[in-house]
Amino acid sequence: MQDPDNPGNGPGNGPEKRPGKAANEAAEKRPAKSRHILLRIDSWIDSTVWNAGFRAAEIWEDITIFFRRFRVRGWKRMVFELAGEGLTLGAAGSVLMLLLAQPAFEATKEDWRNRGDFAVTFTDRYGNVIGHRGVIHQNSVPIDELPDSLIKSVIATEDRRFFDHFGIDFIGLFRAMSENARAGEVVQGGSTLTQQLAKNLFLSNERSIDRKVTEAFLALWLEANLSKKEILSTYLDRAYMGGGTFGAAAAAQFYFGKNITDVNLAESAMLAGLFKAPAKYAPHVNLPAARARANEVLTNLVQSGLMTEGQVIAARRNPATVVDRNEVESPDFFLDWAFDEVQRLSSRFHQHSLIVRTTIDMGIQKAAEDSVETSLREYGEAYHAKQGAMVMIENGGAVRAMVGGRDYGESQFNRASRALRQPGSSFKVYTYAVAMESGMTPQTTIVDAPIYWGNWSPHNYANRYAGRITLETAIAQSINTVPVRLAKEKLGIQPIRAMAKNLGVETPIRDDVTIPIGTSEVTVLDQATAYATFPAGGYQSRRHGITQILDYDGDVLYDFDRDEPAPKRVLSEQADAYMNQMLSRVPYVGTARKAALDNGILTAGKTGTTQAYRDAWFVGFTGNYTCAVWFGNDDYTSTNEMTGGSLPAMTFKRAMDYAHQGVTLRAIPGVENPLPSEKDLAKTAAAKPQDGLPQLIRPRMLSVQSTGILKKLGEKLKDAAPLAPAKVASAE
Repeated sequence: MQDPDNPGNGPGNGPEKRPGKAANEAAEKRPAKSRHILLRIDSWIDSTVWNAGFRAAEIWEDITIFFRRFRVRGWKRMVFELAGEGLTLGAAGSVLMLLLAQPAFEATKEDWRNRGDFAVTFTDRYGNVIGHRGVIHQNSVPIDELPDSLIKSVIATEDRRFFDHFGIDFIGLFRAMSENARAGEVVQGGSTLTQQLAKNLFLSNERSIDRKVTEAFLALWLEANLSKKEILSTYLDRAYMGGGTFGAAAAAQFYFGKNITDVNLAESAMLAGLFKAPAKYAPHVNLPAARARANEVLTNLVQSGLMTEGQVIAARRNPATVVDRNEVESPDFFLDWAFDEVQRLSSRFHQHSLIVRTTIDMGIQKAAEDSVETSLREYGEAYHAKQGAMVMIENGGAVRAMVGGRDYGESQFNRASRALRQPGSSFKVYTYAVAMESGMTPQTTIVDAPIYWGNWSPHNYANRYAGRITLETAIAQSINTVPVRLAKEKLGIQPIRAMAKNLGVETPIRDDVTIPIGTSEVTVLDQATAYATFPAGGYQSRRHGITQILDYDGDVLYDFDRDEPAPKRVLSEQADAYMNQMLSRVPYVGTARKAALDNGILTAGKTGTTQAYRDAWFVGFTGNYTCAVWFGNDDYTSTNEMTGGSLPAMTFKRAMDYAHQGVTLRAIPGVENPLPSEKDLAKTAAAKPQDGLPQLIRPRMLSVQSTGILKKLGEKLKDAAPLAPAKVASAE
């Protein structure tokens, strides 16, 4: 029984047992166990890492002890050190060369063999034949059928070790350097025939280290993929030979009027002499120079051991005579560009033998060529400028003239369509066009003062600042800070890039804060295309060089007006009017006063001069034509402070004065009184020459009397009754 005084001693009331005690003890043991496992893991990691480090140190010590037996001292150590450094630099150089060779790898991905699988006859805008492009290789003369004298003449003159080297001839290069050093001038070239072929097939004549590296890789690639016979055959088929001809077979027919298989030693020597400078030694242009060059080729044959003096003596005494023909004027730079356009359009048809009617006007083309050449002859040396380029586009998009350089025979690199040059202030029109689209006007004022954009600060010419000015004054005076301030504070960079693209600039524009003042490279063709939008009323200029492509059956395969879409508006009518109002002040109160045309023809445009005077531009337009002009040097050296308002503006005026003779003048949209007054039109084109540039006058093809007779005859025929079909048949 339970004791009432001692309840704890009763049944069921022994010592108290707390509920869950076992569970609590187990819970206390689990963390201890977990900590024990973590400690073991930590210990294992520490010991493993330490052992690994200790073992690595032992291995390194063993390696060091092993290589100590190879340790050298004295002069031997210097040799090994130099060898080690050479291997290191060689590995780094190999990586660098592979990076530089990427353009070569990209070029060989294309179907380069079929680049010439077109036979294209080009005509001008009036249907007159102006040249040919393309080579049908199936019709080429096999290398085994070519005269032995021609093969030997080419090898002796262009690459004597052609069959011994692997694309790059280091022995020949060293010999050429020695001869040039001895003569004090460049008398021999170090490029192999394979390198010349690589340049002709894939590259331009641009003088740069990158191009030479790419050329070397391409030469190695050609040697690895073609036999020597194939390389020589392709070289003879593709090389420019002067007179608008490509390939030895075409040159033989053009100069001698005979098949390439029938040329003799004297003629072979003359052909082989053309590869160095086809324009300089073309026999139809300068026969004495061509014969002197052929005599050098004959000497090369003897010196190389390919022929004896006795074998060449007859050719020396009886030099080659050529077909008596007038010098053929061929717009080769334009034809190269038009040929590229044909290949671009070729996906629309399958024929490769084509007749292409182009947009070129040979009268304007000749005036453009003469303008560039005359300017360089008279002022090139004083300004230290050796090259120029020009593109002229008629309102509507037809390219009427293209000058890609001074001498196509010396360099086929087209500086009008392929050279990327900084446009300087001529790029500012895209910034101002965005400003006009955003609601500003020519009278909008802005501050001309120093400005910083990050770490960059543009400066005005002569570091002069005008304070608060209007936009039309800023563009007329070509002030640098204003477009930068517009871009930074109001417009941004992306709209400017988009505007340039919409107006027709095809070259990618850099995403850079400096582009408002023209640091992103463009081509002359780009600038002409974009500026042609302004006289087109804000619509795309639709630049084109081809109006029709036909096959030899007369079927029209392509027609520009039929197959191309209608132009789109890329600039509002109001913005275009504002731009024309501002740009039409530049030749009269701005930086391009030497560009204003005669007879009161309203001229608009913009100058451009790049840093260190490397490039000078003027791009301008009337209601009829747009013309872009560039002067500079291929090697990017500075000119002698040449600005866009000097030689480019003068050259623009000379070519455009010629182009506007005898044409119906068109107005520039949005400009008050855009056409010349009667007083202006009364001025004769025989006004005194300005700036030392004689004016070009369109040559009169018919006398005044003949023109009058033809007009009267045309009026009578127009009013005459049509002939009956029976009378026509009987007359035939």
